[in-house]
Amino acid sequence: MPVDIESVPVAYSAILPMLLVLGAAAVGVLVEAFVPAARRRVAQVVVALAGLVGGLVAVVALAGEPDRLVVGDAIAIDGPTLFLQGTLCLLGIGAVLLLSESSLDSSGGDIVSSAAALPGTREDLRLAESQGVQTEVYPLAMFALGGMLLFPASNNLILMFIALEVLSLPLYLMAGLARRRRLLSQEAAVKYFLLGAFSSAFFLYGVALLYGYAGTVDLGGVREATLLAQDDDLLLYLGLAMLAVGLLFKVGAVPFQAWTPDVYQGSPTAVTALMASATKVAGFGALLRVLYVGVAEVRWDWRPALWAVAILTMVAGALLAVTQTDVKRMLAYSSVAHTGFLLVGVVTLDTDGLAGTLFYLLTYGFTTIAAFAVVTMVRDSAGEATHLSSWAGLGRRSPLLAGTFALLLFALAGIPLTSGFTAKFAVFQPALDDALPLVVVGVVASAVTAFFYARVVVLMFFTDPAPDGPSVAVPSGFTTAAIALGAAVTVVAGVVPQPLLDLAQSAALFTR
Repeated sequence: MPVDIESVPVAYSAILPMLLVLGAAAVGVLVEAFVPAARRRVAQVVVALAGLVGGLVAVVALAGEPDRLVVGDAIAIDGPTLFLQGTLCLLGIGAVLLLSESSLDSSGGDIVSSAAALPGTREDLRLAESQGVQTEVYPLAMFALGGMLLFPASNNLILMFIALEVLSLPLYLMAGLARRRRLLSQEAAVKYFLLGAFSSAFFLYGVALLYGYAGTVDLGGVREATLLAQDDDLLLYLGLAMLAVGLLFKVGAVPFQAWTPDVYQGSPTAVTALMASATKVAGFGALLRVLYVGVAEVRWDWRPALWAVAILTMVAGALLAVTQTDVKRMLAYSSVAHTGFLLVGVVTLDTDGLAGTLFYLLTYGFTTIAAFAVVTMVRDSAGEATHLSSWAGLGRRSPLLAGTFALLLFALAGIPLTSGFTAKFAVFQPALDDALPLVVVGVVASAVTAFFYARVVVLMFFTDPAPDGPSVAVPSGFTTAAIALGAAVTVVAGVVPQPLLDLAQSAALFTR
């Protein structure tokens, strides 16, 4: 007997930002197939930037429309969605600019032309010095960004899982594309893939348990079911715990942060910048939607666990960063600490905390993009010189670069008149009333992080450079633009933060 399947109307204008970015990714695949190799790189950059700029314009155009649920109530178009999608488009532009850099490495870029070569073989050595690059990295990045745009907009847990996989799978591949230190890069890709696969399995199992509890995978339906929740509802709490594993893994919270330093260190730095900024924005967007829309009615049951995760994340990130001797690993553990600071804003579960979290994600993303862009410019014969000893005396060799990096480190530390100070105030202030212990731990952890940021500044400006130390490469306009954009947002959001704070406040309302 035939079964009538009701068609779901699609509001194409509402999902236009995602369509443009994913469309640019599909066009990038066609570019790989039909454009000659000599022109492929330029074509990919143009397509990627056009898709991201188009997506940003579409987000701005949607900002004046009323909040609504579209595509069978599976996608939410509301303030947090549009704010985060606009942030992701801007961060994606910065990441594509870094991926497009070809003048820092004598071989034409930090992306290898073939990631399958075994490390240490003749083929591997030849590829390290060849002029070829893996231009497939651009459509991979665009597919990842497309998944990131969908992730915080998903009002349906199955769609959220699909978005999780769409954003994750390209990143697993991109982590293994570093031209130099191939063994470290391949190790990063394998670790990220294996641990990511486990976290995705936990997420999917959590979705299945929540479906068993609520009879639906729509977050609105889950919320209605939790109105009658009891303390012994095992399916609800076990499902929520497993769902949280997948989301907390993506944002790098303790105890699911083990992948962060190894993957950040081994990946091409442009890819690390994309992961450290955009992935965190998307992950927190999805986490916020689940907590604020799906399970807000049982907040008193899960908030204590999130408190513990926030405290552990702040403490572990701050203490482990102090012990690092590699700049990328230090920034990785710094990222873990910032995840803890963001969780302080998340647990407040009010509009002020949500607005502060949105503002923090925006400013932290730009600061991180610029910081990793600076890392790409300090180089020796083996490529990027990321050991801290290589940064000694950088202020004498390149005062402008060292001064810019110092500004970005001050922002990460939360020094006043930088975006980092305003962002921390924005997430700590709403938590003073009912989460004061979290704020105290956050302030102490911020003081600890300030120590290792200051250590790098002292190393750059008050230590003599080694005679045979690394040099500072002259970047093209791509990297210069990425650094300038990140530094500008860091300064403006610290000196004149009110317009961005007002924008975040106006966006701090989920539709249900």
